[in-house]
Amino acid sequence: MLLVDARGVPLSIIVTAANRNDVTQLALTLDAIVAPRPAVAPRARQHLCADAGFVGAAATQDMRDRDYTPHVRPRGAERTQRAQGKRPRRWVVEVAHSWFTRFRKLLVRYEKLHRSYVALTMLAAAIISFRHVPAKTNIIYG
Repeated sequence: MLLVDARGVPLSIIVTAANRNDVTQLALTLDAIVAPRPAVAPRARQHLCADAGFVGAAATQDMRDRDYTPHVRPRGAERTQRAQGKRPRRWVVEVAHSWFTRFRKLLVRYEKLHRSYVALTMLAAAIISFRHVPAKTNIIYG
């Protein structure tokens, strides 16, 4: 499961078995964020966009417990937008998933050990994050 910021940079990655529902791993993913969150002002809200797999009271409560404003896209929303003649809006996490599929080693999981696959996934996340650092910032020498 993958959690990204507004630009698509990975913030949290959880690798689980394929037969686990994403909604059951939401709390673990939100707790595994590696970048410190900015301070939340009383009137400013931090928003969390999710797809239809996170519909439900438990998922909404997990998001609210961590001071996020949940935005869950309902099923069929894309179909109704197309029927109205509008282009459906793509979510940033879908773009991030496509960036991960560019790493051919991760596209099909051949790794037998869980820790090897997690290490490769974290390496890919580091490369994706490095690519999104502005070029004018010299991260080596400060």
